[in-house]
Amino acid sequence: MRVITGKAKGSHLRMPKGPTRPATDLVKGAIFSILENMTEDWDKVLDLFSGSGGLGIEALSRGAGWVDFIDREPKVCDTIKENLEKTKLSEYSHVYCAGVGKAISFLDKEYSIILCDPPYKNAAVGSLLQQLADSKLVGPNTIVIATYPEYRPLGPAYGTLKSIKEVRHGDSCIAVYRRDSTA
Repeated sequence: MRVITGKAKGSHLRMPKGPTRPATDLVKGAIFSILENMTEDWDKVLDLFSGSGGLGIEALSRGAGWVDFIDREPKVCDTIKENLEKTKLSEYSHVYCAGVGKAISFLDKEYSIILCDPPYKNAAVGSLLQQLADSKLVGPNTIVIATYPEYRPLGPAYGTLKSIKEVRHGDSCIAVYRRDSTA
């Protein structure tokens, strides 16, 4: 697991112990290619189900102003903090050691980009996207990126969040959501 481009390019990230499924370089590259073509606003990024912190650290390496990392496991949160220190990006971030649903309820700022890379066994991703849609975290220009396995597709809409693009790489799929301006 490494940072693929930007200020921290080539930095190897420590993986937390236990069953994790980090985004491959191919999927990570696709996510950031999509983002670079859709927005110039990288001011505030939210990385849900952070794992090693790879997606949020990649965003920081590419110029994001701030990233909030969310993961519920204390050891995983420690790994994210170590990776942020290693890449010298910790001053542009905060790690919240909390469940994603709880974090969505207590965070109170609008994000430019929300990255959601849950464990593939997590069947509650749709309800979390619905909770996001109903929260103050998603503004009119927020881009929400969610990864999911091919065998567990996401819906075309969750509340005011509408799917605007889907990309498949092997058994990994990427869905891009944005608030429906007509809603």
